[in-house]
Amino acid sequence: MKKITFLAASLMMGLSAVAQTADPVIMRVNGKSITRSEFEYSFNKNNSDGVLDKKTVEEYVPLYVDFKLKVAEAESQRLDTLSALRKELDSYKEQMVIPTIVDSAYIEREARRTYDNTASRFEGKDLLTASHILALMRQDATAEQQAAAKARIDSIYNVLKAVPKGQLAGKFAELAKEKSDDQGSAQRGGALGQFGKGMMIPDFENAAYALKAGEMSAPIKSTVGWHIIYMEDRHPFESYEFHHDNIIKFLDQRGIKEASANAYLDSVSNERHITRAELVDELHKQMMEKDAELKNLSQEYYDGTLMYEVTKKDVWDKAQQNTVAQEAYFKAHKKDYAWDAPRFCGIVIHTKDAATMKKVKTLLKGADEENWAKTAVSLNNDSVKIVRVERGIFKQGDNANVDRLVFGQKTELKPMTGYPVTDVWGKKAKAPRTSKDVKGQVTTDYQNAEEKLWVEGLRKKFAVEVYDDVVKTVNKH
Repeated sequence: MKKITFLAASLMMGLSAVAQTADPVIMRVNGKSITRSEFEYSFNKNNSDGVLDKKTVEEYVPLYVDFKLKVAEAESQRLDTLSALRKELDSYKEQMVIPTIVDSAYIEREARRTYDNTASRFEGKDLLTASHILALMRQDATAEQQAAAKARIDSIYNVLKAVPKGQLAGKFAELAKEKSDDQGSAQRGGALGQFGKGMMIPDFENAAYALKAGEMSAPIKSTVGWHIIYMEDRHPFESYEFHHDNIIKFLDQRGIKEASANAYLDSVSNERHITRAELVDELHKQMMEKDAELKNLSQEYYDGTLMYEVTKKDVWDKAQQNTVAQEAYFKAHKKDYAWDAPRFCGIVIHTKDAATMKKVKTLLKGADEENWAKTAVSLNNDSVKIVRVERGIFKQGDNANVDRLVFGQKTELKPMTGYPVTDVWGKKAKAPRTSKDVKGQVTTDYQNAEEKLWVEGLRKKFAVEVYDDVVKTVNKH
């Protein structure tokens, strides 16, 4: 018996060991374990078909370590506790949870309520499908105008009365298109679609309800004029079952599923005396326990959000604002920013006339380069624009006017519409003079350099362990 017990215990221990190593730890960053499956999810996603700069597993490991180091730094600064960031992360969890807790009973109750409210408005009366022909008559119409409208509708009615019953629907539609003053329905042969009690003006509605299917009314007067009504069909308001699918579609278009989930969250959180965010967090954790793909997706979003915020705060924003350091970086790496051909650094000016161009050039003589564009358009006011400006660093081929006026090409001037006089103001340069001439490129390069130094510091700050034996098993188990 003891032997069997020992064997059983050994077997259980073996199974436990297998379970523990089914998803081994591939690395630890700042004491936090990262499993092989989490690494594989990121590696496979970022090295899928179509990715131009694919990496091997070995090449991807240090990149992933750097990513996790930034997350560790964000957590050490407690950025994940900031209200704005917390709100964003909670919102993401809620977006994942809500589709899984759609309350079908809630939706069914809302569908029934929608049906009952609609049915009650008809007060048991039929649904009507009718067409009409209108002779429009204003309420303040003169006696002469009233007589003309009545004569007109009577004339149409007399024509229709002579039509055999089997041809009446077609003839009615034909005359509606030709004669009706209701332009909207006239295009449809007078068709008004389906309607019920309270949906039309009273005089019209009363006359319509007096008709049977296939019948036509005599001319009837309403507040908008004279009508002839043709009743195409009438029947009682159908059952809930008949309308059910259309009601569900109608509610779905208006976010009923999300509304049902929100009602569920509010109800349960109130019942359990916990916050909505706490309930969402519980449900989200349950989802991640059941779905490894979802767990990796959630972790990726969490890590990505923290990584972005801490890098923006500690590197990107600081580097972008430090124009002195950017200029120093430019001078130290000036050869990296050489141009293959001269550039024109300045503005293209478009004015209403030659006199205005002369005024602009006079003003520009005393202006700094940074203020050239602002100075040129200072002649404009809110209501009258007499000057237009294009500012930039132009190489040959960028702008037809610069090509002709600066680079001496035999191209035609292309004045801006409404501004026939065109000229330029600026300087031709063989190479960038300051970092401002290549600002976008310098800013990006300087940010990248600062980020590299920052990550080197993070590698010294946080402990990193990578298990090469597990790395070798990625996508091979």
